[in-house]
Amino acid sequence: MSEVFSPEGLKFDDRGLIPAVIQQHDTGEVLMVAWMDAEAVRRTLAEGRTWLWSRSRQEYWCKGLTSGNTQRVIEVRTDCDSDVLLVQVDQTGVACHTGERSCFFRVLEADAAGAEGDSDE
Repeated sequence: MSEVFSPEGLKFDDRGLIPAVIQQHDTGEVLMVAWMDAEAVRRTLAEGRTWLWSRSRQEYWCKGLTSGNTQRVIEVRTDCDSDVLLVQVDQTGVACHTGERSCFFRVLEADAAGAEGDSDE
């Protein structure tokens, strides 16, 4: 069951930021993780486009504004602690700056040589 929640109840970190997991609404695919502050949350809810805060550039950016790889916001949810956002979107084009659909295209595997000595046998 969904519960309506006000953005004023969000818990931002000491820098005024909250992590935002961006997810394709119909497949559940995680596209990216970024940061929002209160203004980025406000813009996202008001405009229906994903607005984020760039920690490196110290500025707002609207996903796809320059690349054309846009995200139409379907719904924004918060977790039970109100300290993480789930932004469900309809992604047009790729989400990752590398040209991949998702930023999560790298698979981590245990180092075969290092894992040999870790067996319980």
